[in-house]
Amino acid sequence: MDFPILTKPWRDPARYREARLKEAALECKLALEFLEEGLLRTAAGKAFQCWKAYLAAVAVEARDLLKSRFPGVTKIRKGEEVEEVEEVDVMIAVVPTTRMAEIATMLSRRFGDEVVKYTMLALELHRYQYNGPDPEGVISNIPDDFTAARLICILAGAVVHMSEDLKMRYTQICG
Repeated sequence: MDFPILTKPWRDPARYREARLKEAALECKLALEFLEEGLLRTAAGKAFQCWKAYLAAVAVEARDLLKSRFPGVTKIRKGEEVEEVEEVDVMIAVVPTTRMAEIATMLSRRFGDEVVKYTMLALELHRYQYNGPDPEGVISNIPDDFTAARLICILAGAVVHMSEDLKMRYTQICG
């Protein structure tokens, strides 16, 4: 299998975006397969990774919006070399979990409020992945596995438009 090298968004934004879209599609496919097998917490994690990759791809298209929120330069070490990279590009490359809501809020100006809604759903699925269902709602807002399965389908539904194969798998599993 030939593995593409993920370029950095500051070196080739178009290739970076394309690679992250492929990653999102693969993570979504895995989420659906794990869901079908009943591995809900693993499926939730893959759905989260799918959305995180998709958010990074979308962020490339709105770099100008994000730059106002993430100005400045960061030094990145690669061996002995130190490279200065704009902070906005680091945010696009990493999409830190702790900054996803903030990034999504900025992106919503261009892509609509759905970006925020799906991001918050992805973050809830991330919590569910690590904590499991919580009927009391103390450590997770997802009370049971049935709810988790439906939420995974809802998040997957946001990205299945990327390929016909993904749409078919989604329809088979999530109906």
